[in-house]
Amino acid sequence: MSAGILQATHLRPSASHLALPFFDEAHRRIAAELPDWTNAQRVDETDDRAACRDWVKRLGQGGWLGYCVPGEFGGALPELDSRALVMLRETLAFYSPLADFAFAMQGLGSGAISLGGSEATRRAYLPEVAAGRKIAAFALSEPEAGSDVAAMKLRATGARPDCVAGQKEDYYFLDGQKTWISNGGIADFYCVFAKTDPDGGSRGISAFVVDRGSEGLDDSAHIPVMAPHPLATLTFTRCRVSAEQMLGELNAGFKIAMQTLDIFRASVAAAALGFARRALAEAIDHAKKRKMFGQTLADFQLTQAKLGEMAALIDAGALLTYRAAWMRDTQQGDQRERSVAAAMAKMTATENAQRVIDMALQMHGGLGVMVGSKVESLYRDIRSLRIYEGATEVQQLIIGKAALQEMRK
Repeated sequence: MSAGILQATHLRPSASHLALPFFDEAHRRIAAELPDWTNAQRVDETDDRAACRDWVKRLGQGGWLGYCVPGEFGGALPELDSRALVMLRETLAFYSPLADFAFAMQGLGSGAISLGGSEATRRAYLPEVAAGRKIAAFALSEPEAGSDVAAMKLRATGARPDCVAGQKEDYYFLDGQKTWISNGGIADFYCVFAKTDPDGGSRGISAFVVDRGSEGLDDSAHIPVMAPHPLATLTFTRCRVSAEQMLGELNAGFKIAMQTLDIFRASVAAAALGFARRALAEAIDHAKKRKMFGQTLADFQLTQAKLGEMAALIDAGALLTYRAAWMRDTQQGDQRERSVAAAMAKMTATENAQRVIDMALQMHGGLGVMVGSKVESLYRDIRSLRIYEGATEVQQLIIGKAALQEMRK
């Protein structure tokens, strides 16, 4: 069984933020119903790959994956809604990081199909994602192209050497590698980004849906990490993909990738909030029970001061996160302003969560570093959130450049 969930039966995430004007009834309903549902699940998380498959199935059966796809393709809402994603990820992360991971990857892995897929492609994949019958993956990063997406080397070459440059072909051959791919090795399909114009930079990238088991695709190279979840390197060797599997127009893949990340970036911040809220709840629970020098740890002013700092750090990240999701959903400001808001949320929430979890671990003393304790696992879980979907330093650059442009006006 999941130790994380079993330890949480008496703990619940705070609901004070639900009264904020960023949310409507659909979001409040998620926040009201999801904690009880999640806490009732009993998932064996000993094997992270098996656990993720189990979580996808359960989340699909529970109707929660419907928030990952648009309504006409089995979704719970008419369009992808960042605030719903935030509500879901914050709550799931509070109870189980693997549940959060499983949910997030269904959305991120299918987001490019929602945005750029043909009608036939959307109908073939999205209802299966919403029902939890197909596991999705987003394949963008490469060994030498992480934050610098335009540097990718995976090539998609056409089958006809006499084809006019820039003309769409009947099918393509993919050659190269992707790495750090979440759900690698367990996904049923991958949204893969490849260079169709090697000299085109970011304007020479196209996106494809590649089914697992496709000839020339090897997804067996698993990558072990400090907070276990499915990761793999994908190797493509003359992997044939039909042009019908292309998402969007030829050489329009970079835009689709960035739009997908824009939708989900605030939800990464929300996952960090879930981790941080759980750390605070664990710290409060421990402080009330731990007896020291004739009183509880919670009676000491130093403990109260630390708990106050932790709460403020969480709220600072939360307000930026909810604002970013609200701006995206309601189209507040222009695209640059929405991207900056998402960058602020992602940077602040993940960095603050790291500090909150570290303080919670310190408050637990020796128990905090014991393998198997909740704060110990949270300490490992939070670290990757400061890197993936745009490292903190990348978010700082986005915010800093925007600030300079604003000062020049």
